[in-house]
Amino acid sequence: MALSPGSRLLLVTVLLLGVVCAGVFIYRNYNRKTADMGNPFFTEWTTPFGVPPWEDLRPEHYKPAFIEGMRIQRAEIDSIVASTDAPTFGNVILAYDRSGELYGTVSRVFGALTSADTNDELEAIKAEMSPLQSAHSDAIALDEGLFAKIKAVYDSRDAAGLDAAQRRLTERVYQRFVRNGALLDAAQKEELSKINEELSLLSIRFDKNNRDAVIDYRLVIDNTDGTGLPAGARDRARARAESEGLGADRLAFNLSKPSWIPFLTASPREDLRRQLYTAWLEQCAEGSAFDNTQIINDIVRLRTRRAHILGFESFADFQLDDKMAKTPARVYEFLDGIWAPALEKATEERDEMLEMKRRESNDSTAVLNSWDWWYYAEKIRSERFNFDEEQARPYFSLENVRSGIFKLCNKLWGISFRPIVAPVYHRDVSVYEALDVDNTHLGVIYMDFFPRPGKSSGAWCGTYRPQGFTVDGERVPPVTNIVCNFTEPSGSTPALLSLDETETFFHEFGHALHNLFSDVPYRGLQGTERDFVELPSQIMENWAFQPALLAEYAIHYRTGDAIPARTVERIRSSSLFNQGFMTVELLAASLSDMDIHTLKEYSPFVAADFERYALSTRRGLIREIEPRYRYPYFSHIFDGGYSAGYYSYIWAEVLDKDAFAAFEESGDIFSRRVADDFRRKILAPRGMRDGMDLYRDFRGAEPSREPLMRGRGLVKEEDLPADSLAARRMREYASRPQTPPADSVLRQILGE
Repeated sequence: MALSPGSRLLLVTVLLLGVVCAGVFIYRNYNRKTADMGNPFFTEWTTPFGVPPWEDLRPEHYKPAFIEGMRIQRAEIDSIVASTDAPTFGNVILAYDRSGELYGTVSRVFGALTSADTNDELEAIKAEMSPLQSAHSDAIALDEGLFAKIKAVYDSRDAAGLDAAQRRLTERVYQRFVRNGALLDAAQKEELSKINEELSLLSIRFDKNNRDAVIDYRLVIDNTDGTGLPAGARDRARARAESEGLGADRLAFNLSKPSWIPFLTASPREDLRRQLYTAWLEQCAEGSAFDNTQIINDIVRLRTRRAHILGFESFADFQLDDKMAKTPARVYEFLDGIWAPALEKATEERDEMLEMKRRESNDSTAVLNSWDWWYYAEKIRSERFNFDEEQARPYFSLENVRSGIFKLCNKLWGISFRPIVAPVYHRDVSVYEALDVDNTHLGVIYMDFFPRPGKSSGAWCGTYRPQGFTVDGERVPPVTNIVCNFTEPSGSTPALLSLDETETFFHEFGHALHNLFSDVPYRGLQGTERDFVELPSQIMENWAFQPALLAEYAIHYRTGDAIPARTVERIRSSSLFNQGFMTVELLAASLSDMDIHTLKEYSPFVAADFERYALSTRRGLIREIEPRYRYPYFSHIFDGGYSAGYYSYIWAEVLDKDAFAAFEESGDIFSRRVADDFRRKILAPRGMRDGMDLYRDFRGAEPSREPLMRGRGLVKEEDLPADSLAARRMREYASRPQTPPADSVLRQILGE
């Protein structure tokens, strides 16, 4: 018999409460002695530099380790609360900061694995542990006895003689507890806990639907229908079809970006471009096999209610309260200030492409569609700049790009990297030791580059072990990881990266450097504001295509020749091309994120209609451009930590462009002095101070938005106010004598 919607909701609620209650019983009654004593989490790791013993870890190890980790941390918290000593920084704040070491390790390792190489068994563990983890976190965050002691230390901080780091940690811990509901009454705390548990499960379902949708879809065509595609794209599609048993004369394309973007860029078949791009746009849409739209409604409803319980008008107000931007109004002011010039430029680009399509089709009534944009943009790029990006790929093998990043890091900071043999969770993973300028051990970095089933889409950087200090004051070096979905090798051809993938590698390596250079005394000061954390990554992108660096790493994988000067010039001269589109699609996603999270009251909505109204009706988004991500697969904001925060990418671009100007103004973009300053004042301190304070300390002023506008081609130097900060800096830089390059290879690239 079919259940009514209300009955189904009641059944789900009862089942959820049953799972949580059963989990709490297991958690409270778990006997450490019954655990598998062969579990690697319960022994000291003797692996190189203490990296995770991946080859010994099995799915059955995670649940006991989670439960034991939570039990130990709960006991540590209970000990803090039970102490009869007067509350101090040491016996409360520091003790809390040091608690949960095992639990943190298990969570990081398990989270990294389920993002990069999951399976059904791991996903089942994730679903089982998620409500228990949520309940465990809430039990600590809402512990009245613990908060009373934290508040006592916080209230007496002025008279306690704390140093700057101790005071900062005390304030951060207090604020974190308040934001997690410590000041609420009992009924509100109970409701908040239930919301947190439900949100954790919804996030897991959203992520699983996303991954399943990507795995499920294939565009399979005959080899003859692949006319016009680059040889590398055809070879990879043919290999994919063969590996999946689809036939040797077939080509298979999926929803990973290394697959669909080259197809949309090069295929002359509009019907096939439409089919593939529509599949991308409609993944997890309403009525699909992996429909995420009700999950989105539930997440927004619960987030809105959570914000109200905590005293905020909207979820965005809550999220931004401790970020650099502070308020939704400031974010909107920032985004709207870029939207108009970006949309104007994108409209000009659209008109040019439409003219080309009508001319080529000999049809004056032809219309340009969103699936046409990549194709005609590339044709215009080729025509105007005599540049086809595929011409550059042979110079950007994965190994070469990695070598270029290593060389850049050595130029800027004197650090180096060497491969090491260490346990890995997949054969595609490589591991490197990072050595500081004095050749001492700085940390370890894992790299995992290629798409595969069980791997989330996109690119990210995380940690298996954050930097820290032992109780004896010895630095604990970090173990960090970079995970991407780059173009994979094909036959005897190595992985050849697109320019966008090259830039992404530089970006994620910037996050890794932030982890490697971290030098903070307490775990609670590791975090930075979400709208600041992209600065260390995005500034690295500024060096990716600098001629002086290209001279050292952009080498043809087959001939060994350096990238020709004309190709370098074409890359640079075409870099501002299509920036209207790229800026608008990014802004559109940022605005749709803000719009859905600034709702003051929730009511059921149709995701597609909400998005269309917010972007097209209210803001005039042209029909030929879609936002970078649509709600049903917008992982960043529904299960990735960027809710009401996707604007951070372009917000941080203001910072990174202004910060890179410091290198330009020095007369040497590889200035060791400026780089060391950036490391010491931005990268090493992390959460020791507010992001804007760190930035002012480095730059001597707040950032200017003008380098961003100039860098994206949205404003020209002659259009800047004569007294603007950026204009003054540019004049100073232009008037400074430039040191001619001494390297012969560099002179060759520059055509000198």
